[in-house]
Amino acid sequence: MTLQLIGTRLFTRQWLMFLIIVLLLVLPFFLSDFRTNLLGRYIAFAILVLGLDLLWGYTGVLSLGHGIFFGLGAYIMAMYLSLEGMTGAVPDFMLWNGITGLPLLWQVFSNPFIAIIGAVTIPMLIASLLAFFTFRNRIKDVYFTILTQALVLVMVTLIVSQQSITGGTNGLTGFSTIFGYSLSSASTQQVLYYLTLGCLILVFLLCAALVNSRFGRALVAIRDGENRLRFSGYDTSMFKVAIFTLSAGIAGLAGMLYVLQVGMITPSMIGIIPSIEMILWVAIGGRGTLIGPVIGALVTNSAKTFFSESHPEAWLYLLGTVFVVIVLFLPGGIMSLLRKWRKRGERNESDGVKRTEREETHRSQVS
Repeated sequence: MTLQLIGTRLFTRQWLMFLIIVLLLVLPFFLSDFRTNLLGRYIAFAILVLGLDLLWGYTGVLSLGHGIFFGLGAYIMAMYLSLEGMTGAVPDFMLWNGITGLPLLWQVFSNPFIAIIGAVTIPMLIASLLAFFTFRNRIKDVYFTILTQALVLVMVTLIVSQQSITGGTNGLTGFSTIFGYSLSSASTQQVLYYLTLGCLILVFLLCAALVNSRFGRALVAIRDGENRLRFSGYDTSMFKVAIFTLSAGIAGLAGMLYVLQVGMITPSMIGIIPSIEMILWVAIGGRGTLIGPVIGALVTNSAKTFFSESHPEAWLYLLGTVFVVIVLFLPGGIMSLLRKWRKRGERNESDGVKRTEREETHRSQVS
């Protein structure tokens, strides 16, 4: 057995994810507080794309509206953080808009546990209603994609127009504490980093168990031939409603964790462009692999930071070049490199076995 084949067999997706987790565990010991905080944001994005990969990679449903659910989770957690750190009866931006009493919506999320639960369940509730009426009416493919993109515009417009409640274009910011601990403290940020990493591990395990179950095989069947599965007696719309709802819940969780890392949320973070970027992370890593989108989110955002810092005038062009190169030469994403490497190793092993058999046959004939 060649060294290349040994490497390819050891370098499976499971081992690759294990190595990534170990790397993310030890990196904070070598990075500054600022870099650790940046990495925590990228991990929140990695959680988000896991849900998108279930929806697009395994089920074949392309959504350009997951910024809605990401934003809902972020805004709900931001409401709690604003209330915990404020000194007056209402946040400052409400006073500037002439509001002296706390709105009922904000009162609901003054409790941290309700805010945490709401950040996950409210996106799931809205997603389930949207998915039920669209998938039951067999709205799919590009029509569903356009619908989700339009809903992002509606969501952003609503947030901006309700300035007295949402903060408008300025969003929500100025958070100081969480559960009584200072958010600016290095120790608090480190705890939040490992909390985000723990959520990534749990969500990855959940998604891996799901795609390896009978439910996951049904999702792949929907992606590869929905009509055939429907004619076999399955209600494909309910499968899509379920996975869309779960994906929205994961996006809400990611948004909540993102706010804890960044300390602010604005409508610009949940618009059409961020929603398209989320899809790019999945495509760059390799959709339908789980581990690929995680790599795509981490690598793409790290490259974005590196290019913007080292080449501030040209970083958009450099990042765009990376996207074009990957689309042209790696249509299967970064994970396609691993598949090609494994196939090459297996092919070399097969050629080696055949060569050995021919040599043994020749020696036996000679003797």
